[in-house]
Amino acid sequence: MQENKNQGWDNFKGTKWKNKIDVRHFIVKNFTPYKGGHDFLVGASAKTAVLRDKYLELLNEEKKRGGVYKIDSEKVISVLSHDAGYLDKENEVIVGLQTDEPLKRGLNPFGGIRMARTSAIAYGHKVSDLVEEQFKYKTTHNDGVYRVYTPEMKKFRNNGVITGLPDAYGRGRIIGDYRRVALYGVDKLIEEKMNDFVEMGNGYMSDERIRLREELYRQREFLWKLKDMALLYGHDISNPAKNAKEAVQWTYYAYLGAIKEANGAAMSLGRVSTFFDIYIEKDIADGILTETEAQELIDQFVLKLRMARHLRTPEYNDLFVGDPTWVTEAIGGMCEDGRTMVTKTSFRFLHTLYNLETAPEPNMTVLWSKDLPEKFKLYCAKVSHDTSSVQYENDDLMREPFGDDYGIACCVSAMTLGKQMQYFGARCNIVKLLLLCLNGGKDEMTGDQILPESPNYKEMLKDGGVLDYKKVKKRFLESVDYLCEQYVNTMNIIHFMHDKYAYEKVQMALHDTKVERLMAFGIAGISVLADSLSAIKYAKVTPITDERGIVVDYLVEGEFPTFGNDEEGVDDIAKEVVEYFYSSLKKTPCYRDAIHTLSLLTITSNVVYGKLTGNTPCGRKEGEPFAPGANPYHNREKHGALASLNSVAKLSYDYCKDGISNTFSIAPKSLGKNEKMIFENISALLDGYFKSGGFHLNVNMHKKEDLQKAHEAPKEYPNLTVRVSGYAVRFGVLSTKHRQEVLDRTFF
Repeated sequence: MQENKNQGWDNFKGTKWKNKIDVRHFIVKNFTPYKGGHDFLVGASAKTAVLRDKYLELLNEEKKRGGVYKIDSEKVISVLSHDAGYLDKENEVIVGLQTDEPLKRGLNPFGGIRMARTSAIAYGHKVSDLVEEQFKYKTTHNDGVYRVYTPEMKKFRNNGVITGLPDAYGRGRIIGDYRRVALYGVDKLIEEKMNDFVEMGNGYMSDERIRLREELYRQREFLWKLKDMALLYGHDISNPAKNAKEAVQWTYYAYLGAIKEANGAAMSLGRVSTFFDIYIEKDIADGILTETEAQELIDQFVLKLRMARHLRTPEYNDLFVGDPTWVTEAIGGMCEDGRTMVTKTSFRFLHTLYNLETAPEPNMTVLWSKDLPEKFKLYCAKVSHDTSSVQYENDDLMREPFGDDYGIACCVSAMTLGKQMQYFGARCNIVKLLLLCLNGGKDEMTGDQILPESPNYKEMLKDGGVLDYKKVKKRFLESVDYLCEQYVNTMNIIHFMHDKYAYEKVQMALHDTKVERLMAFGIAGISVLADSLSAIKYAKVTPITDERGIVVDYLVEGEFPTFGNDEEGVDDIAKEVVEYFYSSLKKTPCYRDAIHTLSLLTITSNVVYGKLTGNTPCGRKEGEPFAPGANPYHNREKHGALASLNSVAKLSYDYCKDGISNTFSIAPKSLGKNEKMIFENISALLDGYFKSGGFHLNVNMHKKEDLQKAHEAPKEYPNLTVRVSGYAVRFGVLSTKHRQEVLDRTFF
């Protein structure tokens, strides 16, 4: 690349990033760490206030219409499917909508026409005859998957052993490096992809080389479409951004193109705040931008992110409650050279929770390090106290494997921006797997044979008719091996078909061509499983059968340690299961040589998993929700907050590089008598938890009695936000069952 005055690179330091695509190098050479406080922050501008109020009016109307404001069911949404749309053109400094009207949802049938059809019908619409005719002769991702699923895979899916698989919708969790459009302009990105295309024309035409050449062709094609999309709003994004406003706008266009094209489970943003700060601070120093205008750019950018909408089925919403889009932005962290990556714009992003009112999106994620500036730590604590809208993740853990330019997909899944992508894969119900083992592979609720037929509980008893821990554990681990093989093969099918029929052209165009792939697997119910195995090991557990001879309940005599009390006897069980599960996954190779990763994460599907699972040996009753993520089971923590955190922190990130989710609820009064003490204690708590190896912490700071009032009258608390399991939702939009589950959690 040759430096050019017209490219917007004037006065920026470094040369490496000018010679090849390297956003990280640009940031490291040009960002300004900030160690001061939040006193420089300003309120919403007059323009932003107008937009905010109009958006809140639309949001209220959306609620009145059952959660969906409008649907365009006449045509398929894509990058150029709709004309330019505005919330209030006169007051918008950052423009762009998915469709031609705010909050109108588009139709994306590439994941599966049946899902698109069902979604439209659920909200009183009908997919147009034209779209139906077009897709009559087109294979969707879902069509391809079900053509090759095996009977065993279908059983695991249908009986709730593996749930939330992205086999009927966009897989999500791919983070395009949206900053590339601002730093380089689209023409340079097209040129680089063309160079790679030519290079891929040399040598043996293997399956992978042929596939890459086709993908590169499609990436270039959609980069051209991205330019045309921006032209609808009067902007030419061919060249790099020349100032802060263009940097924010160009980056948003890149993200907008992605969410127009893909209806993904998690359309995360990446890590843009430090990048934006470089342009903002330069413009402020040059006298062409004020602090009010800088905050206005960030406020309006965030408001646009809050307006992202996808069309999904009621069944999808049962799994992922609150209509989340997981527009996750990673804030803060440390640079590999020892400098903090906290900037003034890190503060500006968090400040949007005041200027725009509290909201769950974007999913604000602070990358916490022991070395973060103290004033920033205290401001984060203040924001958590005031809004419960921030999650924290251990930058000191993630920086080693992922470097200092990674983003978080969905809730807790790290990947190096532009260098790695992820194949998302939901999670398995490991508690149900234990119950299947005890019943010779039969479902404890339906009686269906799910696992291959095997000896049941009778072969796992010892004298007195109680379960023998060693025998149960042996059979369980054998079942883990069988499940993991099926799980990996199921994921391989899903992502083969998604690449073939619903490939994300815009997002992948904003990655290196030779990208490293991660494949994300997950476990749900780890604390219930650990408690159940602990009961079998340390107490006396007698199976109780029904007329079918199936174990449906358990008589438990004696005490047993439960997860969440910092007791090695049960904590070691949880650790061993996680490590074994991960090693078992790795026995089966992943599609396109992807790297196996594992998470302990449930989103809000811990309620659905519980509904599909019978009584468990630990005393949990049929249908009751699991604990979210890696949390201890509700109200079993008997030794306080620190013991609870210590148990979770023992689960090693080495085996769970897709993340370990922990949602923590604490009453503000328990942290101090005044705000200063509360903020200092929150900061100290986070320092201690992450120092001990903890990975992630949602911090909810509500009085339980206040949540109870909101549960009984949700309409009176429209903006009350809670963090549920890696993301935040407005409490009032949760179902009655989900609100009750939040109330049933331990409040310290």
